[in-house]
Amino acid sequence: MKHYMKLKPFPFEMIKSGNKTIELRLFDEKRQKISPCDSIEFTNTQTGEVITAEVIDLYRFDSFKELYESLPLTKCGYTADDVDSAHYTDMNEYYSECEQEKYGVVGIELSLMI
Repeated sequence: MKHYMKLKPFPFEMIKSGNKTIELRLFDEKRQKISPCDSIEFTNTQTGEVITAEVIDLYRFDSFKELYESLPLTKCGYTADDVDSAHYTDMNEYYSECEQEKYGVVGIELSLMI
């Protein structure tokens, strides 16, 4: 099954370069339909460029706090320069705490398809 998601330019480039292999999302109805071996087509919100990745695995958590404590953040879009300042509340920019409590969260492990 193929899924579609939009990404801001920086995370898009991180996935494209292979530096980000885990995409963090709310585990809402849309993400609950994703399974390993599915593909995700990511569109850069600024340029419209498209890349496709295969879903390798899903890591479900009740909160981004648990996710940040469990997954390697350098695979989640943080670099060696900013990983020390990474905090789970960074995700509040994208998803409200209410949404996070309602749905839980997911780390989607990806492999870029060429």
